[in-house]
Amino acid sequence: MKDEELKKEDEALKTEQETEDAPNAGEPAEGCTPEETEEGTEEAPAGEKEEKKGFFKKKKDPRDEKIEELTDRVKRQMAEFENFRKRTDKEKSSMYEMGAKDIIERILPVIDNFERGLATVPEDAKGTPLAEGMEKIYKQLSKTLEEAGVKAIEAVGREFDPNFHNAVMHVDDDSLGENIVAEELQKGYMYRDSVVRHSMVKVAN
Repeated sequence: MKDEELKKEDEALKTEQETEDAPNAGEPAEGCTPEETEEGTEEAPAGEKEEKKGFFKKKKDPRDEKIEELTDRVKRQMAEFENFRKRTDKEKSSMYEMGAKDIIERILPVIDNFERGLATVPEDAKGTPLAEGMEKIYKQLSKTLEEAGVKAIEAVGREFDPNFHNAVMHVDDDSLGENIVAEELQKGYMYRDSVVRHSMVKVAN
């Protein structure tokens, strides 16, 4: 009996030693099989990652879309308004010039009559108060028109230019060159860069 009891004790001691010496590194986690542990360490395929990323992608806020739409509309309206303003300013300027030219055309005959009247004053009457008064009024009127942008077109001695001169007579004159204005029959005027009235001239050769 004693031998059997000694054998059982020896077997129990061996069993305990084997249990203590057994390695724990390769043991699977509690509740998981070795296959499940290995699969859990593998990375998911790229396609699955993209699907997950696309699934969780944040949608654009409708309020942001509305803000962009309204901003674009405001920019378009501002551009349209700027074009309208420029067009209106251009029309105003052209209308102003047309009105100014119309008034100048009405005043030019008065200037012509002043010049004709001063040209007929006799030499002995040029110092009289009447002649001096007419001269002063004529100079004042001419200065006012000049300050407004009106200036006379130069003609005599210049080469004929249909943009500024209106030829009504032709004369042969060896002392003048070809196509030269020999005489001015009626003075022409310009308002800024446009012709109000062409000079009526006599052209030589």
